[in-house]
Amino acid sequence: MNAGETRVVVAMSGGVDSSVAAALLAREGYDVVGMMMRLWSDEALGGAEHNRCCTPDQMRIARSVADKLGIPFYALDSKGVFRDIVVEYFIDQHRAGYTPNPCLECNRKIRFDWLLRQALALDADYLATGHYARVARRRQGGWLLKKGLDPGKDQSYVLSVMGQDQLKRTLFPVGDYPKSEVRRFARELGLDAANRKDSQDLCFLGNNDYREFLRAHAPDLMTPGPIVTSAGEVLGEHRGLSNYTIGQRKGLGISYSEPLYVLALNPIRNALVVGKRDELGRDRLVAERFNWVSGALPAGSFRAEVKIRYRAQPQKALVQPLEGSRVRVEFDAPQRDITPGQAAVVYQGEICLGGGVIAKFDDEQESLEPKDQAVQFIA
Repeated sequence: MNAGETRVVVAMSGGVDSSVAAALLAREGYDVVGMMMRLWSDEALGGAEHNRCCTPDQMRIARSVADKLGIPFYALDSKGVFRDIVVEYFIDQHRAGYTPNPCLECNRKIRFDWLLRQALALDADYLATGHYARVARRRQGGWLLKKGLDPGKDQSYVLSVMGQDQLKRTLFPVGDYPKSEVRRFARELGLDAANRKDSQDLCFLGNNDYREFLRAHAPDLMTPGPIVTSAGEVLGEHRGLSNYTIGQRKGLGISYSEPLYVLALNPIRNALVVGKRDELGRDRLVAERFNWVSGALPAGSFRAEVKIRYRAQPQKALVQPLEGSRVRVEFDAPQRDITPGQAAVVYQGEICLGGGVIAKFDDEQESLEPKDQAVQFIA
């Protein structure tokens, strides 16, 4: 199948990356269709009437790029499915005491499931996005997910939810270029998106404050409770568990002889567990809902590098597959900010093997168990 006979739907956002992705494909002769999702936003807070990923200005820019490229452009009402899946996930995970990354769930269930199906319904062969990642064929058949060429922009972490069925239908046109080159392409093509800043915040928040969002949509999460040490000593009262995250030091509202950090959130006891800096580091975790990009479970334990946050550096570790889509990771050195709800993503070199959601700590959690067994603060 040559390029002219291959239809590609490009998920356009009005940003420079997706605009250049569409331009590169059009230049190569593909039958390109632009599509932009209208996503739900919290109109009640901050006066925001539009999701940050699809404001009227971004819609205008995306349409102008499509017009310049001579490709059709469609806006797709995705508010309901986005609210029901991504926003509810965000709230539910906080209610369970996690610190979620909703971009992962959006990629898992919206962009590379729901949107991909809309693209295929238009007789498209592929869905393309502006993500900085690469897809490559495996020698023995199947597909690999690889890091983007630009290490500072690589987005394979949030794409670790993808599997073979998604990768074989997905293109990442800008993944082979550094960001500076992508902006240069946009300027040369005269695209309105050339100098737009990258969006960093959660797209559906009305005023960038997730705490205010949760106060409005899940007020039960703001119920005060005890701040305790791992030994069970009560030091004060927190303002609701969702106001805190693992590793946090400032804003705890307590005084102590030395700095204390958040060690764990316990929604069952509504307790915020704090401790000294040397209690914070952990050398292992268990990840749930683990997705192996290859679709095959490894035969046994193996050495790899693991990222525990989007901006974290990969760390050397031993990875052990477990039953029930779970994986145990044992790091060579303790990691300071292992946070339940974030993703643990496994790499070997530039290849992303998969990822899962960090669980409420590994079953070996003696350092967090209260020494006074009459007070059980950790689930």
